[in-house]
Amino acid sequence: MNILSIESSCDEMAAAIVSDGRVVKSSVVSSQIDLHKKYGGVVPELAGRHHLELVNNVVQSALDEAGMTFNDVDLFAGTRGPGLSAALLVGCTAAKSYAYAMGKDFVGVNHHEAHILSVLLEHENVEFPFVSLLVSGGHTMVVIVDSPGKYRVIGETIDDAAGEAYDKVARLLGLGYPGGPLVDTLALSGNPKAFNFPRPMKDDPTKMSFSGLKTAVKYAVRDNEDAKVEDICASFQEAVIDSLISKTRATIEVLNEEKLKTTAVSIGGGVAANSNLRTRIESLAKEYSIRALVPDKAMCTDNAVMIAVAGKVHYDLRGPDGLGVGIDPGWKISDLS
Repeated sequence: MNILSIESSCDEMAAAIVSDGRVVKSSVVSSQIDLHKKYGGVVPELAGRHHLELVNNVVQSALDEAGMTFNDVDLFAGTRGPGLSAALLVGCTAAKSYAYAMGKDFVGVNHHEAHILSVLLEHENVEFPFVSLLVSGGHTMVVIVDSPGKYRVIGETIDDAAGEAYDKVARLLGLGYPGGPLVDTLALSGNPKAFNFPRPMKDDPTKMSFSGLKTAVKYAVRDNEDAKVEDICASFQEAVIDSLISKTRATIEVLNEEKLKTTAVSIGGGVAANSNLRTRIESLAKEYSIRALVPDKAMCTDNAVMIAVAGKVHYDLRGPDGLGVGIDPGWKISDLS
């Protein structure tokens, strides 16, 4: 089964062709970082308009890269949500339109589910249940994956997502956008103990919070004019990752208390490309003698390959979606179970 998938939930327009949810024939990603950089973040209307200009060319590039035509496609998949309405509408409508024109099936994919299931592409013989940490600019949550299609959100942020906090701190420090890679790079040469930033909600395994941490950094910048930017970045990053690892560990313990052996711990989302987080997740896995399902950095950012992987699982479990199905910007992964 050749699946043509489209991802457009935020500021990337991406298309891919994947066979049987396992073999990547092509992957094309068009980023809008330069478009949104001057605004310090993604402008939804601009994202949607730019997607509309690009979608047909990006899809055709994916077909050309795979050496295929629309006649070779068996299933079309598009991201239905969650995400920005203006952006989702373009990709999802395009996928449905192609399916209608070719007389083929369509599936609408949950963006969060796609990040979780992307590990099936890169790792053989993944067993369930496992714990997945999803962390990006738009979402931060820890999920128990009981099986494909069955998810339990155990902990999530009550305010800013971790990636959003990275971007805001980078703005405070005058580093530019996107902030995550810039903060991560500077943190490598900084002292993570230079500032004792708070670990919010540390006594509650079901909640995370990064808004107060961002405010603490703001005051540190104001009150310490001679502080090294590298030290601020390292200390901020240490606080974020301590929080993420703490909640992930607590979720592993939930499964242990249920007498269900956790088989693995995975990470997904843009912040999963962070060097320190990847190392800490691998250490956590060793602590519990389980697998660390750490994706390639290219699979951490939004891409259409993961949409195809999840689309195949969705199709096998639930069959095709009707072409009348709409986007769902607030679509929760817990609604899938």
